[in-house]
Amino acid sequence: MVQVDAGDMDGAKVLVLGAYGFIGAELVQALARAGYQVTGFGRDPEQARRVLPGLAFVAGDLRQMCGAQDWTAVIEGFDLVVNAAGQLQASEAELTQVQNLSIAALGEACVAAQTRLIQISAAGASLDSKTPFMRSKAQADAALMQLADQGDIWVLRPGLVLGQGSFGGTALLRMLAAVPVVQPLALGQAQIQCIGLQDLAQVVVQAVQGRLLPGSYDLVEDSPHSLQDILSRTRSWLGFAPARWVISFPGPLVQLTAKVADALGRLGWRSPLRSTAIEVLAGGVAGDPAPYRRAMGQGVPPLPKILAAMRAGREHRQEARMLLAMPFALAVLSVFWLLSGGVALWQLEAAAQHLVAVGWGANLAKMSVVFWALVDIALGLGLLWRPWARRACLGMVAVTLFYLAAASLVTPMMWLDPLGPLVKTLPGLMLALITHQLLQER
Repeated sequence: MVQVDAGDMDGAKVLVLGAYGFIGAELVQALARAGYQVTGFGRDPEQARRVLPGLAFVAGDLRQMCGAQDWTAVIEGFDLVVNAAGQLQASEAELTQVQNLSIAALGEACVAAQTRLIQISAAGASLDSKTPFMRSKAQADAALMQLADQGDIWVLRPGLVLGQGSFGGTALLRMLAAVPVVQPLALGQAQIQCIGLQDLAQVVVQAVQGRLLPGSYDLVEDSPHSLQDILSRTRSWLGFAPARWVISFPGPLVQLTAKVADALGRLGWRSPLRSTAIEVLAGGVAGDPAPYRRAMGQGVPPLPKILAAMRAGREHRQEARMLLAMPFALAVLSVFWLLSGGVALWQLEAAAQHLVAVGWGANLAKMSVVFWALVDIALGLGLLWRPWARRACLGMVAVTLFYLAAASLVTPMMWLDPLGPLVKTLPGLMLALITHQLLQER
């Protein structure tokens, strides 16, 4: 182990992998406040600019950095590297690349360059874990610990991380807490140990400052809570009324939900209900707080103090409601546009008659109906593919405005139709605009 005096780290240059993620962004800000020169690393420079404006950034893909030589130029000039990158669910091969091979290679490169390294892992990660996510984390942890006698390396395993913002498990808790009157619940008795995001960032700063010796630490509160208790406390923290009834979902329904979420994951939707998250929760999120307590003389704050330290305002309640509303908004919009196109094709003759009645030729009228029906169907399907979803919303807005303008010129009497076919497009127009904003990346 190469012990570095804390004073030698004053103004040190720190590289944070996964800098614009839920944990990484908090680490970047905490390290910058502590006086360190921070640079981010990740795949998406544009997202990094949105999340952390002004942050120096290095673009790179962990899937392509599985050898120590791939890291040599990247870490050159840095005194310390913090790995906050991670991928909850992907193929086992990709998880092995991102969370195991690339990080083991980073460890070798850091040792060779005498660069300190902090690995953010996960409580409960073990080589015999049921999920590839946990196994790949544990494999990287083991590889780094084998290098611990050659350099300064920390492996930090946080429990369920709760922060001011919401992402992943935190977003799921808040979404469920926003359900009025009743409380949907699955795996309610699962035992979870938590840590506050700011507390995790403080531990990283302690390590950089030399107050926490290199080693392996589980960062969890002393006593676990049931998932039901955590959800109840989250509901109270947000300021929502207590649920009158709790609806516990049976295991088979939970597994079915996970399979549906996995299927949606193939379309780009990273739901916190996917099978990996469910399996991790089912097994509990737990660790041993004793090593960190011995090292620092105190443990991490418990759940009540974590929540008390975070301010819950109107914006958090609004965000929770929007998280709950978004799946329904997406479903309604997609079904609306698919049905709109499908019904037009099914009732082709009747639809074309509106145009024939104002002087269009029968064939031209049918061609127009078919064309725009296919556009409707394409937009309804495009909304289901996550990379295209926001553009599909804008397409819906543009097409709706075109429909309204064209109808006003060609068939203005439709505005006076007792069934209001044109008037009823206005709520759909607004829903597309709202959904476009809900889909904004953090």
